This record gives sequence, C-alpha cells and structure tokens, in this order.
Amino acid sequence: MGHEPNALPLQYLGSLNYVTRFLSSTKIQNLLMILAFSYVIVQSGASAYTKDEASEDIVPIDEWEEEDEAEPEIGDGGDGGGIVFQNCSWGARALSIAQEILPQFGDDIELFSFKTTPRGYIYVRLDKLPNKYGCPDIEVIESYNREYKKRLDEAGHKGELPEDLAVEVSSPGAERLLKVPNDLQRFQDMPMRVSYIEDVDTKCLEKTGIFYLDAIETESGSCVWRLADVKENRDPAAKGRPFSRKQKDWRLILPYGMVKKVTLYLDC
Repeated sequence: MGHEPNALPLQYLGSLNYVTRFLSSTKIQNLLMILAFSYVIVQSGASAYTKDEASEDIVPIDEWEEEDEAEPEIGDGGDGGGIVFQNCSWGARALSIAQEILPQFGDDIELFSFKTTPRGYIYVRLDKLPNKYGCPDIEVIESYNREYKKRLDEAGHKGELPEDLAVEVSSPGAERLLKVPNDLQRFQDMPMRVSYIEDVDTKCLEKTGIFYLDAIETESGSCVWRLADVKENRDPAAKGRPFSRKQKDWRLILPYGMVKKVTLYLDC
C-alpha cells in the first residue's frame, strides 16, 4: 500500500501490468481500482454482435476472456512483441486505428505488440522508450484506451469493424522477450536472464545465466556477456564479499543464434 498511482512496485512489473479494459461503450458494469498494484481494470458487458460482413467471424462475449498464458515467443503478439491477427478479417483495420492515435501520446510511446482474437478481443501493449522497464504511466494507458475504444466504436458504427470489440491495453512488463541483438543495447545497464546453448552442432542442454551485456560484435554476429552481481551468481560461502577478480573478468561470447531467450531480471 501507499504507492503512487503511476508508481508500479518492482515485483509487479511482470505479471501485473497496467491494464485497462473496455468491453462496451454503452454500459460499464465494474470499475476496480487497485492502487497497491498500480493497475486498473474497467469492464462492462458486451451486447451480442450484429451479423454483417465485418462481424461474421465474431461470436458474442459472455465474460472477459483472459489472454492466452502460453510460453511467450518472439512475434507472438504478446510478451514476445509483434502483430498477430489470428485470421481476423478486421484485424488490419483495428491495427491501423491503433497506429493512427499513437502520435497523440508523444514520440516516446510505441506499439510493442498487437493481437486480435476471433471472439472479438484486441490486446495492445504500449512501450515507453525512456522508461527503464518500458512501462508508460497509468494515465497514458487509460487515455490511450479511451481514445482507441472511441475510434473503434466509430468505425463499428460505419460498418468497418464489428461493434463492441473488447480491448485490453497494457505495458509489456518484465516478461517481455528481448530481440537479439536489436533490444539488447537499450537494456544494457540492466541485468538480463539469458538462456543459451554453447554448441550448435550437438544436442547440448540449454543453460541459463544472469548477465550484463558487455558488447555486441556486429562483424562476427556475437554478444559478449559478463556476470551480473546478483545472488544467483554469488558464492554462498563468500558471505557478502564482492566479486573476485576472476568473476569480474569472466566473459561469455555467444553468436546470436546460440542465444535462445533473453528477458529482464528482477531481483525481488
């Protein structure tokens, strides 16, 4: 308790992203503000969809459909970033509206991921480039959601989209997958959890370490990693002593293709 509305506690940057949901523009049923977690949920019941060319692939929504919690992958439209329509004929138009309103919120806000579902859900993640974790302020997410929902409703009334689409806008959070090498320099001052293999020619086991990015060697297509000074890398027998010279000088050079997964590390 006691957190400012736009200050997200470190341990909630992962699964508890800022969230604002609108299921209908006509009747809001529930408004739940949880300041301790610094995220907002706004829900309302959706009316049955009209059956026209724009909505023929839509079924009525009875209750909020939670986003698929499958293991994230690069380009999955969720924590892996990217754009996914899932065979929704109206997905491209919904995306174009999402992109059209972005400039209203400044040059430092980008679309991290976008996903539509056949049941009429739209999941949007916004990325704030100057923020340490990429999390926009809650006011920005609320404002974007309102404007986006308004524009979707207008398009629905014109027959360009199904009416009463359900929208969830959030930030990528700490589970975001980092693209190798494109995203690494942005977060080079933060420890990262890196899953990798050491030999591409054998079926060697995947390893995981907590590292800082030391350098990117573009000519060889490799990343150079150094140990992060976190508890996972410390010798329990050291009893709080700093890294040894050997640990400080340790480096791991990995070609891009041997890096299987990179996420931000939170010492919670």
